[in-house]
Amino acid sequence: MSKIAERAAALVDRAVESWLSRTGGGTAVRQRELMILRRLALLSSAALVAVPVGLSSVTSPAIALPVGVATVCAAFLFSAVGSIALSRQGTATAPIAAPVAEDFFMEATAGLAFFLDPQGNVTAVGGRDKREYLAWMRDPIDKGFVDQIHVSDRILFLQALDQLRQGEATAAVDLRLERPSVSRDNRQFAYLRMDMTARQDGDGTLFSVIAQLRDVSVEQQLRQEAQSRAADARSANDAKSRFLAAVSHELRTPLNAILGFSDILLGEYFGKLENDRQREYVGLVRESGAHLLSVVNTMLDMSKIEAGRYELCLEPFDIASVVRSCEAMLALQAKSKGVSLTSRVQRGLDEVVADQRAIQQILINLVGNAVKFTDAGGAISIDASMRDGILNLCVSDTGIGIPGDKLETLGQPFVQIQNDYSRRFEGTGLGLSLVKGLVALHGGDFAIASTPGAGTIITISIAADGSGIPAVGSARNDLVEFPPRLKAVPALAGVLEEGLFDGREQAKIA
Repeated sequence: MSKIAERAAALVDRAVESWLSRTGGGTAVRQRELMILRRLALLSSAALVAVPVGLSSVTSPAIALPVGVATVCAAFLFSAVGSIALSRQGTATAPIAAPVAEDFFMEATAGLAFFLDPQGNVTAVGGRDKREYLAWMRDPIDKGFVDQIHVSDRILFLQALDQLRQGEATAAVDLRLERPSVSRDNRQFAYLRMDMTARQDGDGTLFSVIAQLRDVSVEQQLRQEAQSRAADARSANDAKSRFLAAVSHELRTPLNAILGFSDILLGEYFGKLENDRQREYVGLVRESGAHLLSVVNTMLDMSKIEAGRYELCLEPFDIASVVRSCEAMLALQAKSKGVSLTSRVQRGLDEVVADQRAIQQILINLVGNAVKFTDAGGAISIDASMRDGILNLCVSDTGIGIPGDKLETLGQPFVQIQNDYSRRFEGTGLGLSLVKGLVALHGGDFAIASTPGAGTIITISIAADGSGIPAVGSARNDLVEFPPRLKAVPALAGVLEEGLFDGREQAKIA
């Protein structure tokens, strides 16, 4: 019996599908009507037995059987037609309000609004600014909108339309529409943004597209201006870097000659100088040349850092020897100014992996600044320690200090803190900027704490094993920020633990 019932149901389904396919409607509509007809067929199959049996009780079976079957078939047909008609009428009542909503949308939408068919042809046009747009556009009704678009942007429109046909709900694209030469603002193109929304039937087939055009010419102009300014800034920065590199290179050759001949004259290799005034002048020439060469070398290093072409030479070395070498180099300068210069290195400090020349340059610049801005009777201390694999180099002094509101600008190239103290000191403002750049190349941190009239502490922290430096050969997409920003630290930052150092006490910092 179950097999008979299954075969009967399959037969009914095939017959109903064949009939419904000729009545129209989508897949979802046919599925709903198929369920209705299945129920009616089930009820009719039961009625085919019950109705003739009932009629046979009041009349003869020869009459009851054909009358009962005819009655059930007629009832089935009327019920099927009525149910399907009611179902379709119910689904048709929903879009009754659609024309009203569409009219409101076409009137109130900003810009230009229109409907497209799946092929991109315009079926209706509206929008709050319809008159303004259609004043210069070609009549789009019943024509492909792609004809309005600039040739270079047509592929973008077609791709967005294809996305909607493939099932996407929305799409947005920026387009250019060519304007007539007689337009009021003399613009050749109108830069527009098209927002597209798909309208799909019950089975997900695209039957219409709602599109809105908005003028984004101002945004496009701002974007182009920003790109132009960025390109100008890059060009100016590249020109500056090339200029610094060229000038630095060209200046070093004559400066080396000046220094060499000055040393020969001071050594009196080819005859003695006649008086002390000549020796003094030659010494001044030698000192001025050395100072200028130092500035030129600093400028060249800065241009390399800014261009991302400063190559670090990593090697293991003894940091204690570098600290003591720096102390020995600047001891005479500090002594001549009446400033005490000492160094303290943590006991048992191991070798570090870094660019030895860069580390030495950092210490020389920091200690040189400390000597320059510390008056006679002051003290300067160089401290080196290591904790948790981080090397800390601290240079502290009892100099003039730096106001808190000036710390943010400190370290920018060619910038000096202008106050009543610093105006009497020479310099280009490059030393600290170079220090920050070299520290950043090592992946380290630069921190400063200062109190005007009391002193300054500058702390450099880098990974002792060189792990903070990018691997050789790796792509350096993220260039070092130059100049790096200063980090605020507590007033006593850089003060090292007691018992770890030999030598004199650290310079007093308020």
